[in-house]
Amino acid sequence: MGPEHPPLPGDLWRPNASQPMLQARAELLARMRAFFQQRGVMEVETPLLSAHANPDPAIDSMAVTCDGARHWLHSSPEFAMKRLLAAGSGPIYQLCKVFRDGESGRLHNPEFSLLEWYRPGFDHLRLMDEVAELVSSLAGREFAVEHLAYAELFQRHLGVDPETAELAELAELARRHGIDLVGGDLERDAWLDLLMSHLIEPQLGREGLSFVFAYPCSQAALARLGRYQGRQVAERFELYIQGMEIANGFHELTDPAEQARRFAQDNRRREQQHRAAMPLDRHLLAALEQGLPDCAGVALGVDRLLMALEGADSLQQVIAFAFDRA
Repeated sequence: MGPEHPPLPGDLWRPNASQPMLQARAELLARMRAFFQQRGVMEVETPLLSAHANPDPAIDSMAVTCDGARHWLHSSPEFAMKRLLAAGSGPIYQLCKVFRDGESGRLHNPEFSLLEWYRPGFDHLRLMDEVAELVSSLAGREFAVEHLAYAELFQRHLGVDPETAELAELAELARRHGIDLVGGDLERDAWLDLLMSHLIEPQLGREGLSFVFAYPCSQAALARLGRYQGRQVAERFELYIQGMEIANGFHELTDPAEQARRFAQDNRRREQQHRAAMPLDRHLLAALEQGLPDCAGVALGVDRLLMALEGADSLQQVIAFAFDRA
C-alpha cells in the first residue's frame, strides 16, 4: 500500500456492533415487517434524494449534486409517503435510512434507520395504542404504558405552566438547574425545549412506555390542532423509553394552505437564524390539494429502539458502521 493510502490505525475496518447485536438487529427488522404484514399495512419505498428539503429549523438537510443540480437527502420519508396516501395507497409503512447533518453523539448518527407508518382513519390517540402494541410485540412482553400531557409534565416536574410562565421565569428555572446560557436570549419554545430535554425527558420511560401528548400549538410541526382540557393544543405525541425519545407521531395536517403557511414560517425562522431557506416541496402541497385522507403517522427511530430493547449504552453499539467508520 503506497504513501497515498496509509494503513488505518487499529481495527477501524471492523464493525461497531457485535455479531450478536447484528443478529438482534436483523431479527428486529424481520419482526417489524411481520407485524405490519399481519395488519395489512403495505411496505413502500420512496426516493432518498429529492429536489426539495424539510424547512424545519431543527433539522439540517444534507445537500448533494446530481446531474448538475442540487438535491437533498431526505431527513424523513414523510413528504413522499403522503403523496402515496393522497394517491390512494391505504395504510403504508417504510423502513429506510434518513440523513441529518450535524447530528453525532451517543444518541445520534448523521445516517440512521427510521420506521415510518401512516394509518388512514386513525387519530394520534389511536396510533399511540398501535405504537405500544408494536413495541410490546417486538420485545416479546407487555410494558406499563402512561400518557402524559405536555403541560401536566411541566407542572409536575418544574411547577410551571409552559404556556403562561414568563420568559424570565423559564430562564431562571434553567439557571437554577445548571443550564446557564451566555447571552441566553431565547424564544419561549427554545426555553421549553431546553427544560424538557435536560430536566424532564431523562425521567420518562423508566418503568415502561411514556407517551407525551397535547403539545403547545407553537410546536405543532405537521400536526393538526385540537383541544385538550379546554386548551388548544397540537395533536401530536412523542414516545420515551429509558429517557430516550423513540418516536414522534401526528394527527396529520391535511390543509394545503395551512401547510404552505407553516413551511413559509419555518423558512423565515431559518433566515432569522442566518441559515439558508429550503426549497418547499410543491409535490406535497399539490398532493394535499388533491386530498390527503384523514390519517395519523409516526416516525420511530429503529436504532434507539434496539438500544432500549438490548440495553446498549450508545447508538454506535447497535449499527454496523458508525459515521467515523463509514
